[in-house]
Amino acid sequence: MAKITIGIDIAKNIFHLVFINASGKVIKRVKRKPQELLKFIVNTEPSIIVMEACGSTYHWAREFNKLGHEVKAIAPQYVVPFRMGNKNDYNDALAIAEASQRNSMRFVPIKTVEQQGIQVLHRIRELRTKMQTALGNQIRGLLAELGLTH
Repeated sequence: MAKITIGIDIAKNIFHLVFINASGKVIKRVKRKPQELLKFIVNTEPSIIVMEACGSTYHWAREFNKLGHEVKAIAPQYVVPFRMGNKNDYNDALAIAEASQRNSMRFVPIKTVEQQGIQVLHRIRELRTKMQTALGNQIRGLLAELGLTH
């Protein structure tokens, strides 16, 4: 039996889930608070769970993997063409699920906690470098205004 695909929009404080079958037909629509989501997913048959790649995606992906689900993440720009109708949470979840069923879809690899830790270090280092450069430029500008650069 083909697995059900669950598109989840996790962008806000209420998560919207859309269940679709292999032919793309909507089976069920559900919304859950974040604190209720894992309990709900535990009682769901093993499925393909798909989310847009965003801040908390990797956390949820690891949790869903532990529960025996196949988890995928899609970059937001690849979901947009599949959204039908007005932008709302259910339409976003449906677009995520539908986009995931395309054979040509490219998915974002799910990061481990260790990989995320390394990414945080790189981002902090990059930010520090930008801030240091900006501060140096500010100081040089102020000194030039006072005529103290030569």
